[in-house]
Amino acid sequence: MDQIKDSLQIDFVRKIAEGGMGSIYEGQQLGTDGFLKQMAVKMLNLDVSSDQEFVEMFIGEAKLVANLVHQNIVQIYHLGRYEGNLYIAMEYLNGINLQEFFDRHKRLGRKIPYDLVAFIISRVCRALEYAHEKRDEVGRLLRVVHRDVSPKNIMCNFEGVVKLTDFGIAKAQTYMGNREGDILLGKTQYMSPEQAAFQETDGRSDLFSLGIVMFECLTGSALFADDDTIVVLDKVMNQEIPDIHTVDPDVPQKLIDILGKSLKRELGERYQAARDMGDDLEHFLYDDGYGPTNQTLEKYLKELFPELISE
Repeated sequence: MDQIKDSLQIDFVRKIAEGGMGSIYEGQQLGTDGFLKQMAVKMLNLDVSSDQEFVEMFIGEAKLVANLVHQNIVQIYHLGRYEGNLYIAMEYLNGINLQEFFDRHKRLGRKIPYDLVAFIISRVCRALEYAHEKRDEVGRLLRVVHRDVSPKNIMCNFEGVVKLTDFGIAKAQTYMGNREGDILLGKTQYMSPEQAAFQETDGRSDLFSLGIVMFECLTGSALFADDDTIVVLDKVMNQEIPDIHTVDPDVPQKLIDILGKSLKRELGERYQAARDMGDDLEHFLYDDGYGPTNQTLEKYLKELFPELISE
């Protein structure tokens, strides 16, 4: 069959967010006979489009995530150019990120329910499990490491589905550059000790980062916060992990044990696979009966963000 040569038609609706590398827009893909699909469009900024390293990272993200098809990972649809600018068309999520989730609880003076913490983190574990174990078309392990697991990169849509997003600095054996040992990649506050020490990372690094996110969910406090980057890096590598019971004595011991194992600095003592951490969280949730589902989280989010639902 001959190739179908048909350019992707997108109408831009509004700008959702803007960052140093690019902007994200809400868009609508237009097709024949009134076809319309809502999507998000990540556009590389003009001022970095001449930087080959940024361009390669942008293209690498699109190529990698296009083949990561999982319910807990934001889906990539298309890589293209618009007026000379590179863009990625991706799944549109009507929801909030985990940082917004934290902030709303702080403003209301509420704690995030423990079972919802375990549920959200378990879904991210399943996303990481899939990414870490992904193989290419000939069966070679891609060795994907996200390297930027943090609250702003974990989304919850208003149907209660948790999604891991932004693989912009991920590494994989065949798709994206490494640069470990040369430059520091990721948000320092959510780095693993290996990242902070400019060392080689594997999937276990993502689990340490996820443990930091879990600590923040359970306590409402950042684990390695400081305005000075050097201080934060030192804390990541050396600060003693506090006993959560001194902050909140009601946190279930099973959750504390899971958290503690994810935050082991010694790689051999940490969870060796996202699958194992996800299993432990799900045992906590469901061993004694009925636990939270997507519908549970959906209902909770709609109660927490009524103004966004009405919009």
